[in-house]
Amino acid sequence: MDLTTFLIQCLNSVQYGLLLFLVASGLTLIFGIMGVINLAHGSFYMIGAYMAFTLSSLVGNFALALLLGVVLAVVLGYLLEWCFFSFLYEREHLSQVLMTYGLILVFEELRSILVGDDVHGVAVPAWLDGSIAIGNGMAYPVYRLFMSAVCLAVAAGMYALIRHTRLGMMVRAGSTNREMVQSLGIDIALLYRVVFAVGMALAVLAGMIAAPVASVYPGMGSSVLIVCFVVVVIGGIGSVKGALVAALLIGFVDTFGKVLWQQAAGVLVYVLMAAILLCKPQGLFRQGT
Repeated sequence: MDLTTFLIQCLNSVQYGLLLFLVASGLTLIFGIMGVINLAHGSFYMIGAYMAFTLSSLVGNFALALLLGVVLAVVLGYLLEWCFFSFLYEREHLSQVLMTYGLILVFEELRSILVGDDVHGVAVPAWLDGSIAIGNGMAYPVYRLFMSAVCLAVAAGMYALIRHTRLGMMVRAGSTNREMVQSLGIDIALLYRVVFAVGMALAVLAGMIAAPVASVYPGMGSSVLIVCFVVVVIGGIGSVKGALVAALLIGFVDTFGKVLWQQAAGVLVYVLMAAILLCKPQGLFRQGT
């Protein structure tokens, strides 16, 4: 592997890891703070991809489609938490698994009714449809750099929100002692609703920005969900910082595994998870960090 190829694979690793973080950060917020095992989180990613396909066709502007998609995701997340998830907090995990699995079936059926079962593609916006020369006649797509930049901006925004705002302070407190937060007069139900809406919006945004570089197809959220749970477990349940570090680790292991050792590439991520959990059973970072 020459230097240029190594650099391109590093960029691919970072881009994939940051995209995983965007999805997994929403999952770790919902799972770590609200205590809900949300199997439907992968469906939110799929919804984002189909939103990109539908909205970009309707409005003719990818940036506007992104904005509309995120706003719709926040509204839908707020309503879903209010109608369904708010009844799960005091119930056992089996009830959570059954209901969220039911939501997967509902979303898949609605997707089939609304847009069909065909595979779709989303065009890269003209202003991002280019490449940057790296060396030895090789180039790297501008759109992939755009994806990484969006994910980094969201990560920075989440860090600022969680560490330096009153809402972030309530979220961190609610993740460790929800009864104490409620006794202080904070509306924990509203807080959870906001957290869930933000978590869903992150997954939808990830699906929307991933759509131009991947096919939009039925059931595309299933494989993403499995890897995202691995990210959450490695990083530490409820830790956004842990999700970022774990996602980048998985990005490098998965990308370079497919290049250097294709036969074992499918299991290397799980080997990484097992190795880390042997050393740190609670994950890399503690809850609320």
